[in-house]
Amino acid sequence: MAPEPSLASLLLPFILSLISAISVQSSPEGFVHCFSLHSKNDTPLSHIVYGPENPSLASVFNFLIQELRFATPTTPRPQVIVTPLDEPHIQSAIYCAKKHGLEIRIRSGGHDFEGASYISKDPFVILDLFKLNSITVDVEDATAWVQSGATLGELYYAISKKSRTLAFPAGYWSTVGVGGHLSGGGYGALLRKYGLAGDNVIDAKFINVDGKILDRKSMGEDLFWALKGAGGGNFGVIVAFKIKLVAVPEKVTVFKVSRTLEQNATKLVHKWQYVAPSIHEDLTMALRINNVKSSQAGKQTISVGFESLFLGGADRLLSLMQEKFPELGLVRKDCSEMSWIQSVVVLADIFPAGAPPEVLLNRTAAPKQYTKQKADYVEKPISVKGIEGLWKVFFQIDPESGGMNWTPYGGRMAETSESETPYPHRARNIFMIYEAVNWNEKDGAVSRRHIDWVRKLYKYMTPFVAKNPRSSYFNYRDYDLGINSRGKTSYEEASVWGVKYFRDNFKRLAEVKAMIDPHEFFRSEQTIPPHFGECSKLLGK
Repeated sequence: MAPEPSLASLLLPFILSLISAISVQSSPEGFVHCFSLHSKNDTPLSHIVYGPENPSLASVFNFLIQELRFATPTTPRPQVIVTPLDEPHIQSAIYCAKKHGLEIRIRSGGHDFEGASYISKDPFVILDLFKLNSITVDVEDATAWVQSGATLGELYYAISKKSRTLAFPAGYWSTVGVGGHLSGGGYGALLRKYGLAGDNVIDAKFINVDGKILDRKSMGEDLFWALKGAGGGNFGVIVAFKIKLVAVPEKVTVFKVSRTLEQNATKLVHKWQYVAPSIHEDLTMALRINNVKSSQAGKQTISVGFESLFLGGADRLLSLMQEKFPELGLVRKDCSEMSWIQSVVVLADIFPAGAPPEVLLNRTAAPKQYTKQKADYVEKPISVKGIEGLWKVFFQIDPESGGMNWTPYGGRMAETSESETPYPHRARNIFMIYEAVNWNEKDGAVSRRHIDWVRKLYKYMTPFVAKNPRSSYFNYRDYDLGINSRGKTSYEEASVWGVKYFRDNFKRLAEVKAMIDPHEFFRSEQTIPPHFGECSKLLGK
């Protein structure tokens, strides 16, 4: 009589098959095979999916990385990159990533300050949308549909080819991707007149975790609200936005003048805080602050650039400046009248003088460099003494390495409710600060020195910036503010950074996340918490 089979022998085939299944599911080859089965397209698969056997994987990965801190040999690399040509490709990527246990990162322009759109500690796939860049402009309706993979430069150029008196209020740098920029809020030279880019989104095409294609009507107002300031890959894949275009005159005026410490820069910066947020909304007068080499050998000074866009002619601008800010000494030769699209090229600060609008189509025009950035908001003017102390911090870093941009609010920004979109930093603030340090050496000690400096700058600013909480801008993602740890994500932990970006809106975003993506398939190191049971308890639901 044959012996009874042992439990181990009965379970062995099952265990072996389970191990085999797990190994297949976690392999990039399995993802590529899955994608090939679920996608039908005339384009060769090798031009859409870049797996480990595709020699172009590394070059496609590096192509859009702007931040060189995340383009090193130790940077986590994707198992696969998918460059979709249509919505079914995105649906297939989501399905196959879930099936084979791979996370998804969504990239449009590659300007993510902490690499969250193309880096993960776990095996992952990049959904790179740069080939989805079509733009359709409706001049009669003053609207446009723009796909997420288009750049701001491509959008601006497309608008300008259809109209000289329509524009869109978004960012300065033309190489930034539309998808990330608009879904995080997005600001630029028109914000005092027309608000943020996200404020002017009127519809969206969105693919959720189940692969369903939704528009504003079918997704509901809560999710649509979330996508206009807290998107960034938190909820699903934004394929395209419908945007409201805004009116600009045929001629606008730009001026860019600089003043050093020797030219009374400190007092000018102090006065600017009272003028720029309260002056007519047709004028956005931003500051660009840098430490530079002085004319005296071996010494530094501070250079303050006043870079401005005025929606009108030079004569009206000069009259306004003489009334409100005569100390700057602006004169007619400082002012250049031009079309709006020409002003976009000039204010981008990455193109040579006289460059034609066509340069906006260059996706790689922005310099690639090592950088670390941070952000702040200011509610009350900083004293002269505080500004003088700031200069001392600047003198502790190499000339032309450290910088600050001060962007004035007021105008439309003061008129919009903090809950209108997830972007809450509105009326209480008089200006926003962008703090940055740049360097070129790969050396680790050099990197640490520069990063330590910008953190020191950030610390110095503590008494002068918004408090309770000290706030930041979601598109300027900053991992110094706190990181969600896998397996430990909670509403309380996420709030360490979440309330800095979203204030009270974070609670509503947590509920939207729990509704749309309860298993947290779409995530990054800073993601909206998904666990509705926990969130509902903490939120008193």
